[in-house]
Amino acid sequence: MDVLHSALWVSDLESTLEFYETEIGLTKLTEFEGGDGATNVYLEGDNGVVLQFKYHPDHDNDEPIEPTALDHLAFGVDDVDATVEHLVEEAGCTHVRGPLDSEGAGARIAFIEDPNGYGIELIDDDAFDG
Repeated sequence: MDVLHSALWVSDLESTLEFYETEIGLTKLTEFEGGDGATNVYLEGDNGVVLQFKYHPDHDNDEPIEPTALDHLAFGVDDVDATVEHLVEEAGCTHVRGPLDSEGAGARIAFIEDPNGYGIELIDDDAFDG
């Protein structure tokens, strides 16, 4: 498995993107609205590391989001369906959603929780191949 990206909730998308694009030098890969109504923006570093920033307009943006508000970790896999089946049935992970074909991500994806309750996205390995 390959680590594909880390996703972080943000309270101010505009200032977040300004900082990461201008100050850090990340490049925008894509932006789309997910099924949960959140705006998803993917930025990539020169070394290929990708960060996903999520913003939901219904969040009270005067209340800061704690830095521990990790949304999920994403891992690239060869076969999303088989991996979900294995991790849920054999490794004891909790099934959350999918597998499904995501228009926004442009790939087959699924969500599970690890034994600690952390969100894990399993995404087709080819999703971010250029």
